[in-house]
Amino acid sequence: MIKLSANAARQIQYSAEQTSMQGIPLRIAVKKQADGSLHYAMGFDEQRLPGDEFVNTEEISLVISVQSKALAQQMIIDYVELEPGKYEFIFLNPNDPDYVPPST
Repeated sequence: MIKLSANAARQIQYSAEQTSMQGIPLRIAVKKQADGSLHYAMGFDEQRLPGDEFVNTEEISLVISVQSKALAQQMIIDYVELEPGKYEFIFLNPNDPDYVPPST
């Protein structure tokens, strides 16, 4: 299903602590756009919807809707420095038509 890198998990935990959201699941959403590209969103969410699936990874509880689940299979969320001093979450998703596997 979905995995978090250690860096992403640390940043999510830090964000939860800063916003008093500890223990609240992080909802992951993936939506296919009209042009076929994928749009990603995430945020802490206490709401439970029919068909929601819960995943625990790196000691973080994730929730994903049934609509997003198929688009998020085998996705990895990482937190990386894109430019000096500029960190962002990235979504490494083999289901995304724009996905390029990381070079090793």
